Amino acid sequence: MTGPVAVRLAADADREPWGELFRGYRDFYGKAHDPAVIDTVWGWITDPAHSTRCLIAETDGRAIGFGHFRAFGRPIDGGHGLYLDDLFTAPGERGTGAASAILQFLAQVAHREGASVVRWITAEGNETARRLYERLATQTPWVTYDMAPRLR
Repeated sequence: MTGPVAVRLAADADREPWGELFRGYRDFYGKAHDPAVIDTVWGWITDPAHSTRCLIAETDGRAIGFGHFRAFGRPIDGGHGLYLDDLFTAPGERGTGAASAILQFLAQVAHREGASVVRWITAEGNETARRLYERLATQTPWVTYDMAPRLR
């Protein structure tokens, strides 16, 4: 039996456990283990000047999940929101409440920081995650597009 899930901001000592989780996240999306990407993202997380922050979910002192997030401007209402870029729980720890705890902690961060919304996207076929999201949030009517960068 494991203890309760606690959530906190990532600290320097989380580099290795976060790295293991991040590799698992990249596996989930079929991404190769690229040490440069892992080093870059960890650099963002630990750089106070960078917008990317990381929450760590842990139980019994073990990191079992993470959430990467950042603030974004909302010109339409002159405010800001928090954007959840990535949410991941180790496969053997799913069902422990880690993802829910991360989302609830992030909602508290948003409240403390005066954000008007916490927003994220997920794959349409990610049914397990969507069941959780639909309990905690409202699906929007917005459709997402990606455009490749190009020169003129």
